[in-house]
Amino acid sequence: MRLEAEFTSEPFHGEGSPPEHALAARDAAAEAGLETDFGPLGTLARGEAKELFEALPAIAKAAMEGGATQVTLQVRRADPRTDAPAVTKPAPGGAAPVELTDALARLIADVEREVGAKLGDLDRPGKQRAVRLLRERGAFGLRKSVSSVADALGVTRFTVYNYLNREVD
Repeated sequence: MRLEAEFTSEPFHGEGSPPEHALAARDAAAEAGLETDFGPLGTLARGEAKELFEALPAIAKAAMEGGATQVTLQVRRADPRTDAPAVTKPAPGGAAPVELTDALARLIADVEREVGAKLGDLDRPGKQRAVRLLRERGAFGLRKSVSSVADALGVTRFTVYNYLNREVD
C-alpha cells in the first residue's frame, strides 16, 4: 500500500530562504528513499507504507533538531480512487499533478481554532489579530491568499492590505 505524509514544521517564514528545520525534515524524508515535494508551508512525502512509517520518527527528529518548535503530520493513502485534496500542483517536467492539501485553508482553520471563532465573526481588533497571525505563519506568501483571507474575514482585499500595512508601521 502506498501512503503519503504531509508534514509542516514551525515556525513558518513567509519570505526568503526556507528555515533549517524544514530543510532538515525534507532531507530526512529523501534520505529514507521517499519521493518528496517541498513547498513553502510543508513537505509531501510518498512511498510504500513500511518505508514511510519507518521514516516518520527520523523526519520529526530532524525537524526538531533543526530548530522546529512544532511538527504537524497528516498521513493518508496515496490511492487515486480516494477523495482528492482541494488543491493540485503541477509536478516538474509535466508529470501528473501532485495532490496537496490546501495549506491556506489549513492555516485559516488553525487561526480560527486559536481565536475561538470563525474569522468572519470577529470584531475589527480580532480580524486584525487574525491577519497578524496568518502573516506570522507565512500565509501571505501563497498565491491569491489576500483574496481568500478577505473572503474568510468578510472584508475587502483593500482592508486586508490595510491590516498588513498597520503591522509594518
